[in-house]
Amino acid sequence: MFPVLERQLARYEELEKQMQDPDVLSNISRMLEIQKELGSLNRIAAAVRKFHTLEGDIETAKMMVDEETDHESREYAKAELNALIAQRDELSVELEDMATAGDSITRGACIMEVRAGTGGDEAALFAKDLFDMYMAYCLLKNWKTEVLEFSSTELGGLKEVVFSITGDGAFHALQFESGGHRVQRVPETETQGRVHTSAATVAVLPEADEVEIDIRPEDLQVDTMRAGGPGGQKVNKTESAVRLTHLPTGIVVKCQDEKSQHKNRAKAMRVLRSRILEAQTTKLQNERAAARRTLVGSGDRSERIRTYNFPQNRMTDHRCNLTIYKLDRIMTGDMNELITALLAFDRNERLRIADEAM
Repeated sequence: MFPVLERQLARYEELEKQMQDPDVLSNISRMLEIQKELGSLNRIAAAVRKFHTLEGDIETAKMMVDEETDHESREYAKAELNALIAQRDELSVELEDMATAGDSITRGACIMEVRAGTGGDEAALFAKDLFDMYMAYCLLKNWKTEVLEFSSTELGGLKEVVFSITGDGAFHALQFESGGHRVQRVPETETQGRVHTSAATVAVLPEADEVEIDIRPEDLQVDTMRAGGPGGQKVNKTESAVRLTHLPTGIVVKCQDEKSQHKNRAKAMRVLRSRILEAQTTKLQNERAAARRTLVGSGDRSERIRTYNFPQNRMTDHRCNLTIYKLDRIMTGDMNELITALLAFDRNERLRIADEAM
């Protein structure tokens, strides 16, 4: 039904055979590579195999309906057949998504970065509101979150926050949050009731593991320093803050939230791997056909993707022309309507492009 998925199943079965090869089992690095690839293909392989099983069961059920002479037994067989067809049709939609959505649908964990943009203190307060919105959504989805880096302002806003999200479908659901977010509202500090416009930027990175992104020690510059803070006793007296520079790409990551240098380095490495993977993915996307730009978005942080209008309780996503008049609920984590619309828009665009390419 979907040639690309059938090829991935064939690759999965080939890897399964390789895992039984004594030469592979004695080669730890090769075995790890195969296990990683198997893990990335597992969900697709299971779904395609289930689809094949259902098609076989449907053919058997059709034969039973045709051959059954007893009325009651025939009606029972028909009910069984209809149930199998419903399962197959439901699975077909899932397979269609897998065939068109790339590897985002099979990825779980991701790292999100939220930063204040133009607008001073109001931009920092808006960045904090966005962070709270995403954390509330993750709570509703029962996803695990961990703050990796957090920099606040005196008024309670955010300069930047970096946090990880772990859960089934987390990256797939949140991937289209990357870009510029604009807010229109009356700031708390505004005495004349005028509406101000400010902005924040969001980046969503698929979390990369050590096997996927291997960072060589010679490609890494490690600097340690004292963690910054508000002053007095809260300032770290030891050099626990860590700054990592990946020399081949120039990507820099700093982490200072933990009191332990070891923990800060581990957190910084997670972010660094994900940023390197993002850079590699972006390069590949830029090399592909211009049709990619017709999808939901490039993920470029400078691209304005959404406007939050508080006076009108309105949120507008500019990529799919979606407007929702329940901004108050969205800001408390009720993002399902928004995310479902974005995924549907992207899916339809991918199917359109796939049809045009045939």
